[in-house]
Amino acid sequence: MSEQGRIYQSFKSGELPDPSGIADFVEHVSDLAVMVGEDGIIKGLSINPECASLGSLEHWVGHVFSDFLTEESQAKFAERLKVAADSPVIARRPLELNHIDKEAWQFPIRYSLHLVDGSKNVLLMGRDLQPIAEIQQRLVSEQVARERDQQRIRSGETFYRVVLEASATPFVLVDADRGRVHDMNASAAQLLGSKADTLNGNSFAQIFEGRRREEMMDALLAAAAAEGQQSIEVVARRSGLDLTLTPEYFRAAGELFLLCRITSLTEPTEGTGDNANTVSALFAASPDGMVITDAKGIVRDVNEAFLVMTDAARLLDVKERSLADFLVRGTVDLKLMLEAALKSGRMSHYSAQINSVVGNRLAVDVSVAQLRQSSRDAGFGFIVRDVTPMSSETEAAPGMMTEDAMKNVMDLVGTASLKELVSATSDVVEKMCIETAVKLTNNNRVAAAEILGLSRQSLYVKLRKHGMIDSSIED
Repeated sequence: MSEQGRIYQSFKSGELPDPSGIADFVEHVSDLAVMVGEDGIIKGLSINPECASLGSLEHWVGHVFSDFLTEESQAKFAERLKVAADSPVIARRPLELNHIDKEAWQFPIRYSLHLVDGSKNVLLMGRDLQPIAEIQQRLVSEQVARERDQQRIRSGETFYRVVLEASATPFVLVDADRGRVHDMNASAAQLLGSKADTLNGNSFAQIFEGRRREEMMDALLAAAAAEGQQSIEVVARRSGLDLTLTPEYFRAAGELFLLCRITSLTEPTEGTGDNANTVSALFAASPDGMVITDAKGIVRDVNEAFLVMTDAARLLDVKERSLADFLVRGTVDLKLMLEAALKSGRMSHYSAQINSVVGNRLAVDVSVAQLRQSSRDAGFGFIVRDVTPMSSETEAAPGMMTEDAMKNVMDLVGTASLKELVSATSDVVEKMCIETAVKLTNNNRVAAAEILGLSRQSLYVKLRKHGMIDSSIED
């Protein structure tokens, strides 16, 4: 029989013929082995020499085993002892107990319980879990440190974003190696005519007119490397503004970046900040309607007075819509006003009617001016004044016969047939309508023909018919 076989048989029968062999066996298969008697007192223990972390535990011998367990482990050990006698298989299942020594030192051990045949003794063979516990503790500490670092990074990112967005100076951070936008604040995005989220990651050179990547980056790097502050002039592709870029070097995490400060060549001079606030207050509080549109007449902003005129509840109800949608004559009125403003820069006292979102009509007097933001782009500003209280109730509406014209027709009764009277009346009405259209369009015959629903050729025929082509209305 082999040495292990003799040890097993001796151990099973309760005979210990070779104590040194048993000791060697126990030391090799466990880090800590404890022999506990029926009364719960430790009769002996064995510590693996290679497990120096357990130290010396010889003082345990002769004391109750449970005295060296934490309160939770005492309950677990007592419960396992109850089932050990009836179910040895369950008894040998791993049982993790936390030891305490002098209330200052704790260490975990994973035991398996073995009943010694022929006696009431219980042999506990355990593996030291301190290395695993230390690894777990390090993992927990690393996780806590990582979360703390992430919180610090998020806090730093928040401070960075707040300071960047609060700055009134437009800034753009550019990756010097790749030539792409790394970040920018809202002030810079506004000058460039877009949003920061849209431009981030894009080629910096593509934001400007006529700039290639290599040329743009070479110019920026040369300006940043020069003594003093040097700038380069560019034109923003989206906003059309003439800008200057003043770059500076800086390095972050080993990578080279450029901090570009943007200045508009049409930037207001010192002291205009208060004026801008005053103008904004006037825009909001004006009793006359004010409308800002782009070059095509698409509404960008309106004040409260215009919302009242159009019965609109909020800005979103009118924004991004054509101003023609709120004019009774629609695109005809808008086209005439925009053409006049483009030709002379402004137009005043244009009579029109506002059509509200619920179908109400309002007589208004419109003034329009061109708002040049750059050499490439132009918007328009409209002042819309309600003239309904100024309209006379007895004033003849456009297209209706005046008192003198009606009297002339009445004088013909008795001198001509009814057919001739109707024909004469139709000619008078036709002439009056044409005169009104020509007057409304400032002698613009194309627009007048569009108002009357005629072709330009038909309008000329009627103008000659009524003798209205002379030097006063020639194009």
